[in-house]
Formats: sequence, structure tokens, C-alpha cells
Amino acid sequence: MAPRRPVDPADLRSAVLRVHRWVADETDDVPARADLAAAVRLSARTLEQVAPGSSVEVRVPPFVAVQCIEGPRHTRGTPPNVVETDPRSWLRLVLGIDGYADAVRAGRVDASGARAGDVAHWLPLLRV
Repeated sequence: MAPRRPVDPADLRSAVLRVHRWVADETDDVPARADLAAAVRLSARTLEQVAPGSSVEVRVPPFVAVQCIEGPRHTRGTPPNVVETDPRSWLRLVLGIDGYADAVRAGRVDASGARAGDVAHWLPLLRV
């Protein structure tokens, strides 16, 4: 598989700004699906770029799953280290609105495996 084109930080910022008010609980108006998908995908792929590797899988259904963080490579079946969350909770982590440990304790993030918590080192990815 060919490597992905690197995420342009300006594209990430633009995508996140389009959904920021909803993510930050400043409005109840749910953003357009395409805008939400772009913000989630670009932010997850940014994590994939800044923390390359294959030891942790980050899942934000229904939009994206990426592997990141150096360590033992996972190739088949259920990965041993998984972080899974919904789009809004993911973007709150990306922006630093919520902390990783707090989100896990509150049940907004499902983290399994000894290396799943390593994702916290790379968050937030963007400040608005």
C-alpha cells in the first residue's frame, strides 16, 4: 500500500474550525457529516504521522481507524492495544478540551492493552 499524502496542518486547522463550536459545546447544531468526517480523519491521520508505528490502533467509528506509536507490529485479528471513541470525544481530545485519562475514566474512551495509554503523550494535536 502506498504511503498516504501527509496531512497539511492548514487543512487540519480548517476542518477542525468548521466543527469547533459543536465540539466545544457552544452550540447544539450538529455539523454536516462531511465536515465532521474531515475533522476526524485529518486529525487521526495527523496522529498517525507524528507518532508513526503500528503498536496501537485508534478507532473513531464510523470515520477512521489508524495505527500509530512505535512498538510491536500488529498484523492480524484484534489488535492488542486499541483506543476507541466517538467523533466528538475524539475531537475534544485532539483540541485538549478533555484530558485522555479523564475521558477514559468517564467512559468516553475505551482503551485496552498495555500500550493504549501511550496515545495520551501525543494529545492534544491542535489548539484553537
